[in-house]
Amino acid sequence: MRFLLFSFSLLFILSACTGLPQQAEEKQKPLTLKPSSYSALNGWNDDTLENFASAFEKSCARILKRGSDRSFGPDPRWGTTGQWQTVCNSFARLENKNAENLRRFFEENFTPYSIAAGADKKGLFTGYYEASLRGSKTRQGPYQIPLRARPKDLVMVNLGEFRDDLKGRRIAGRVLNGRLKPYEDHSEIIAGKLPKDQDIPLIWVDDPVDAFFVQIQGSGVVTLDDGSAMRIGYDGQNGHPYYAIGRELIKRRALTKDNVSMQSIRAWLKDNPDQATEVMTTNPSYVFFRALDKQGPVGGEGIAITPLRSLAIDHSLMPYGLPLWVEIDPPAQGTRSLNRLMVAQDTGGAIRGPVRGDVFWGYGKQAEQMAGVMKSEGSYWALLPNSITPTSAK
Repeated sequence: MRFLLFSFSLLFILSACTGLPQQAEEKQKPLTLKPSSYSALNGWNDDTLENFASAFEKSCARILKRGSDRSFGPDPRWGTTGQWQTVCNSFARLENKNAENLRRFFEENFTPYSIAAGADKKGLFTGYYEASLRGSKTRQGPYQIPLRARPKDLVMVNLGEFRDDLKGRRIAGRVLNGRLKPYEDHSEIIAGKLPKDQDIPLIWVDDPVDAFFVQIQGSGVVTLDDGSAMRIGYDGQNGHPYYAIGRELIKRRALTKDNVSMQSIRAWLKDNPDQATEVMTTNPSYVFFRALDKQGPVGGEGIAITPLRSLAIDHSLMPYGLPLWVEIDPPAQGTRSLNRLMVAQDTGGAIRGPVRGDVFWGYGKQAEQMAGVMKSEGSYWALLPNSITPTSAK
């Protein structure tokens, strides 16, 4: 499996805050599908579908390269790749992909199925974005904080490739004397305890808090001191579990469940530089990066993701490339509900459970603001080709 952007959301920062006990329970509930209709999709006729066609085309390009007899997702209800290739080929032949024609295409070729965790259709939806940083290719002046390239000795293991009951679980480490051993944790890495030939700075940035948050987001654009820009993306993780510093700050009574957000966490770290490093390294997870081309950040599906059309989902339960109609409560005060057609194109360590999504907002200050405060209730519907009838759907 290929991990590039590997979405990390606000939930990853907050963890023990409002709504999460319910999510922990939902993780234990089975994903259920129930046939629905387009008339049940609130706002179906109002979505402009801007950028949707290009987002879905990228998934279809990947789908068309796979073996047709393969299962499309982690269980048989999602059909075979061949069934999806048929609709992808039909989509490619659709000449004018305006909103009206796109709606007609899905209404004629797909059936909506309501997704639930057991009987519960509601779940938590958060947001993520592409971070903005300042940096240099050399260590000089204010640029003293390294974002590291993936060490050559880092071995990442998808346990689901070995046993079906371990799908969605991963470990990482280095091989010593024929055995896989744990990798250095966050505090050890920033203390310089990686082997010298494995400690490879990719870029130097000027702010340790920005360096921490780009690891949470998994992708960013670095404005370099020569005026150029460099896009970076996730290229590996040290295998240690993520511990949310939002939880840590609540535990220390620096913040409360009511006022914790990405913005309040960032502000606290800026205001308390003498404690910031110690707090940030309570999270043992560490992310490595690589330079990306200009096509945009790349999600877990291995393709460039699209703002407000790409959704991160629990990939142990749902397939990449799945069109999803989402209905999400307003992500911030003064905003509207997000009722729109999206595509499952990414995943993340905090994205767990049948009704759980992370909306990619894109790049820039507005995207950062919206993603940082988003902690909304919502629901979604899978759009499945008419040739697929999930055996459990009733």
